[in-house]
Amino acid sequence: MLDFLLRPFRRRFGADKHYYAMVDDLFGFIPNNIELYKLALIHKSASVLLPDGRSINNERLEYLGDAVIEAVTSDYLFIEFPDRDEGFLTQLRSKIVSRQSLNGLAEQLGLDRHLILNQAPGVTQKHIYGDAFEAMMGAIYLDQGYNFVNRLLINRIYFRLLDMEQLTASENDFKSRLIEWCQKNHHRFSFETTFDKGSRTNHPLFYTTVMIDGLEVGHGSGESKKEAEQHAAFSVAGFVSDEQSASLLDRVDRLERSAVRTERRAAQ
Repeated sequence: MLDFLLRPFRRRFGADKHYYAMVDDLFGFIPNNIELYKLALIHKSASVLLPDGRSINNERLEYLGDAVIEAVTSDYLFIEFPDRDEGFLTQLRSKIVSRQSLNGLAEQLGLDRHLILNQAPGVTQKHIYGDAFEAMMGAIYLDQGYNFVNRLLINRIYFRLLDMEQLTASENDFKSRLIEWCQKNHHRFSFETTFDKGSRTNHPLFYTTVMIDGLEVGHGSGESKKEAEQHAAFSVAGFVSDEQSASLLDRVDRLERSAVRTERRAAQ
């Protein structure tokens, strides 16, 4: 009832009406402590300097929001997929809470239009909107509590903006995705698997190392060879995205140039 009465007043009057309207439009409620949400929008490049010399920005709220989002997502997937194992749940959670995914959610919501910063996002700052999304979830948690942010994140954001069918399908075969990426980008690859009869655990485990162009780029373990290979491929999945593949290529090039120089010195 109080929210119903305060909504039109806070959206139209006062120095912070823009912020109240922004939170209401994006998330559907009127905040109690608007200062938290104002802070969540301040990128490090636009830090506010306090009289005591400290600078404030959204990084602390981002840290808190990251933990809140992971906890809520874990709750959601545990209930939504009662028959799936820990590996599946962990992989799907990683996909949902990745910087790339959160950046996409922030842009779909329109949060990117409200972020306060003093520089244009560069190549190394492609996910600052996702960072702001985390900060905003941290602000909502402090202002409204865990149960509120849990319902908001699942019902208003995940339900509306995430294609869970597509996400679950994409999580099922990381090995095939990695092989496809290597073939597309002309990389040599191999999965080197060893078997441990139980010297370090109570049950046998397979251990897989992913090799790309002679480099160890990922590791994984499982109770079967197939499971170990999937876990190892998953550990590489974020690294070999289209956005980050240049890093691998640069690393390979540096090693190749170093090898050539070594051979030339040996020939002399």
